[in-house]
Amino acid sequence: MTTEQLRPDSHGKVRDIYDCGDTLLMVASDRISAYDFVLPDEIPHKGEVLTRISAFWFERFKGLMPNHMVSLAPEGLPEDYRAYERYLSGRAMVVRKAEPVPIECIVRGYLTGSGKKTYDVDRTVCGIRLPDGLTEASKLPAAIFTPSTKAALGEHDENISFERCAQIVGDDMAEQLRDASLRLYREAADYAAGRGIIIADTKFEFGLVDGELTLIDECLTPDSSRFWPAEGYEEGRVQPSYDKQYVRDWLRENWDMEGEPPHLPQEVIEGTSRRYEEAFEILTGETFAPLGT
Repeated sequence: MTTEQLRPDSHGKVRDIYDCGDTLLMVASDRISAYDFVLPDEIPHKGEVLTRISAFWFERFKGLMPNHMVSLAPEGLPEDYRAYERYLSGRAMVVRKAEPVPIECIVRGYLTGSGKKTYDVDRTVCGIRLPDGLTEASKLPAAIFTPSTKAALGEHDENISFERCAQIVGDDMAEQLRDASLRLYREAADYAAGRGIIIADTKFEFGLVDGELTLIDECLTPDSSRFWPAEGYEEGRVQPSYDKQYVRDWLRENWDMEGEPPHLPQEVIEGTSRRYEEAFEILTGETFAPLGT
């Protein structure tokens, strides 16, 4: 059984959404995206890893702020979807409906990626001035909130300043997004450090449920975060990771970013799947065993 047979009401890069009346069924596929492209190959068990890691963090953070999770399939699977239980188990989550806030809430604790590129130009990241002397993978003096626009499928997110964020959603909402994002990141980074993982950066998404700011979508997964092994961390070089950086690196070396993205070699597919499962096991303390297909 696949989600193609289920005909989603909304279709994203990785997730498919089904309207169940009072709730939504959010299904994480095994699709993988990089550089705003959906790649032609799937990563085995990836969707289940994303969903189960998100559920882990939602449960852990429930005392900090509300989130949209109602239940993890198959326990709360709506009746109309029971025939697809084998496929949906582990990768599907029943969630409350929310009005999404149109901002990607990115928190950076280390200098890498697009932040490193702008830092090298003018010593700023999203308008935030940083000290001289930082290099690849440098730990920042303090975690910073660096929002971006939430682009439509096929378009590119744009890094913006906090001031621009406030223009889009209002001063009060911008402050709420910043404060919640930094609080969640610090809590997660402290926990992960005790498990041997550095969370270099991550992206949160928020929505309004009955007027209350609520954590939605995914949470601190290998798709939305950079996870580095603490053992062997060394400032000044690109770090090994438990996320899709392995895929990004292969694409950068083997594709000119023109036209459709190429197929991934089998070793990259298997290596990425293994990294995602390792991230799950280290963060949750559980051995990964697929619940569905």
